[in-house]
Amino acid sequence: MITLISFALLVPLIALLYVGLLMYMILKAERGTGRVVEIHEFIKEGAKAFIKRQYMIIFTVIIAIDIVLLVLFGFRLALAYLLGALSSTAAGIIGMYTAVNTNARTVAALSRYGLHKALKIAFRGGSVLGFLVVGLGVLGIAALTLIYSGWFKDMESVAQALRDVIGYSFGASTVALFARVGGGIYTKAADIGADLVGKVEVGIPEDDPRNPGVIADNVGDNVGDCAGMGADLFESYVGSIVSAMVLGLLVTTFREQLVVLPLIVAGIGIVSSLIAAQILELVRGKPSTVLQAVSVTAIALTAIMSLIYLAKTLPDMNAVFAYWLSIVLGLVTGAIIGFTSDYFTSKDKPPAQKVARLSQAGPALTILTGLSMGFLSVFIPTVAIGLSGLAAFLMGSSVGGFYGGLYAVALAAVGMLSVTGIIVAADAYGPIVDNAAGISEMAELDPEIRDLADTLDSAGNTMKSISKGYAIGSAALTALALLFAYMAAAGLDPSKILLLDAKIITGFFIGATLPALFTALVISSVSDAAFVLVEEIRRQFREIKGLLEGKAKPNYARCVDIATRYSLRKLLLPGLLAIISPLVIGFILGPEALAGALIGAIVTGLILGLFQGNVGNTWDNAKKYIELGAFGGKGSEAHKAAVVGDTVGDPLKDAAGPSINILIKLMSVISLVFATLIATHYILRF
Repeated sequence: MITLISFALLVPLIALLYVGLLMYMILKAERGTGRVVEIHEFIKEGAKAFIKRQYMIIFTVIIAIDIVLLVLFGFRLALAYLLGALSSTAAGIIGMYTAVNTNARTVAALSRYGLHKALKIAFRGGSVLGFLVVGLGVLGIAALTLIYSGWFKDMESVAQALRDVIGYSFGASTVALFARVGGGIYTKAADIGADLVGKVEVGIPEDDPRNPGVIADNVGDNVGDCAGMGADLFESYVGSIVSAMVLGLLVTTFREQLVVLPLIVAGIGIVSSLIAAQILELVRGKPSTVLQAVSVTAIALTAIMSLIYLAKTLPDMNAVFAYWLSIVLGLVTGAIIGFTSDYFTSKDKPPAQKVARLSQAGPALTILTGLSMGFLSVFIPTVAIGLSGLAAFLMGSSVGGFYGGLYAVALAAVGMLSVTGIIVAADAYGPIVDNAAGISEMAELDPEIRDLADTLDSAGNTMKSISKGYAIGSAALTALALLFAYMAAAGLDPSKILLLDAKIITGFFIGATLPALFTALVISSVSDAAFVLVEEIRRQFREIKGLLEGKAKPNYARCVDIATRYSLRKLLLPGLLAIISPLVIGFILGPEALAGALIGAIVTGLILGLFQGNVGNTWDNAKKYIELGAFGGKGSEAHKAAVVGDTVGDPLKDAAGPSINILIKLMSVISLVFATLIATHYILRF
């Protein structure tokens, strides 16, 4: 109990205190003067306006769902749901607020102190979101479990507590989906609108201050890649811990230790991430190398400390190594997924360079080559997830029986997500330095400063690619763990689930098509919003005299407002699809069909999510490679073709692809919450 309280309550509190220290240091730093501050204020106001309106819509849905949960399941689950939603919201809003306030300070640090100081400030800004996610996540689960169970009075009390704590994960998932979809639609509508008119039609550079859509684009980096990604990994993190704890109840050997182990591993991951983050404060070097060293250090420390804890806790060394290796498998699989994504998307690697080279023949080959690389990039991560899941199951079942195997798979997901603090920090660093590069360009700072900002931005692109792959990989393992927990709650024996069963195969086909339908809705929403924004940017270039010559200022606020209104108008339909579809399948076709639907959605969702995230980044970095001077550089035919590829890839990598992560997890957690009702009240019984 002392260990549980220490790791599950004190460690996240330390993480939150660290967040406060980081925010103090960031806000105390200089933010520059003149045009830099003016542009920063434009971005900050646009982000505030969007977030305020988005969360008003989200919490309308949250309150409606919470009322239903209160009526059906009682006060405790409804309270947990609301707290999960509020925790995710707090992490997203505070993290984005800090990121927006870090961009100008990063530029100021570049101007006065150089690359290393700016890197430290930018990473501190990202770390606020990273450690908020893990601190609030572990604190929320631990506090609710301890209170609801009467401070672990007995295992029956713990089991009842966890049935209600599932609501915390459900609340986080609901917010995550709408935040990811809304932010994704906004950021890509703004990005596409600004690029299509600015780069393609008018022929001005990216982040040119004459482009009316450029501020909306910079706002989008924060609401999509910062607030959206933070909410995404918050719900993965929470979902993996809760589902593993639920499955731990089903294992007869070392049950009490296994139920609390996911919280302990999460606490160890927080400590490891806090230690690893200090590397960046102390070590100088190439930004991308330092950032990757931080991630690898966090992974290594988590593996070592987890082994020490298990060896002191479990008396059976076979069990120690079985469950420890499951944790390590998760950590290693996360690294494999992340670095595979980096290989297929980095502008310094052969895949993106091949896309750039073939772009000399026009946009058709840009698209075709990118598609081939995107599909190829899916193979290694998918096989790695499958093999790691199998290996974890075999090791867990060897010491804990069938349910020990399922628990080990869930523990692998916890292991993968244990270093979420560093992964989210590195990802949130991305939009900060992207904004810093944009501000440097728009403020027309010295070329040396812009080059340094581009160096930071290049490292940010690498970390964003790794984080996106990591997010979808962790989503698949988390969704599998939630699926196993759902089967147990619905009274289904996972060992007797046969894919040849008529109900299961029917559900499988329905579930398999849902990620495709979801993708279509999101991309269509981005296209509709981008079309309206393109018309507005064209109108301003046409009607504002002297705009193209730089003698007049564009109406940035108008473009921000359009992107905001149209993205929020479009976010409800994809979100409701994720919430309603598992309930419709379950209550009509029954629990077996819903299990099949979840399996189908997880498999196709993993492939579609990985493909879209990677292919979009490959096209993006092929364009950046050409812009460095390859194959004719900016303005060449190859560059024009690459811009088309980048534009096609934008809604895939930053809207539809990342949102599928949340789709498969939200479907699984909703199924888990409603499992007992579905098992007794479904319609078609045959």
